Amino acid sequence: GDDLLVDRGLGCAMLEMMPPDYILTEDFAQAAANAGRRARQDALAAGHPVVYVDNLGRYVQEMPDGTLLHVHLCPGAPRNSHVLILGEISTPAS
Repeated sequence: GDDLLVDRGLGCAMLEMMPPDYILTEDFAQAAANAGRRARQDALAAGHPVVYVDNLGRYVQEMPDGTLLHVHLCPGAPRNSHVLILGEISTPAS
């Protein structure tokens, strides 16, 4: 692989560089997905809405009561008006 020459003041040491895909393992991807799920659950439990992109490419704002809203994000708008609600997303009855 690629090597990196590091000067430590007393001499140089050669360090072998890790391949760029080293951290992008299946374990890493699973840990990141789990962390995202926990953060979503924690935010909703604390009463905060969560915005994400769904599998259809829509921005969805999930409210703590379970309501799903199709939204548009307005960059540069003041904090309380940066989310424009386009409509409620209906979910199949469970």
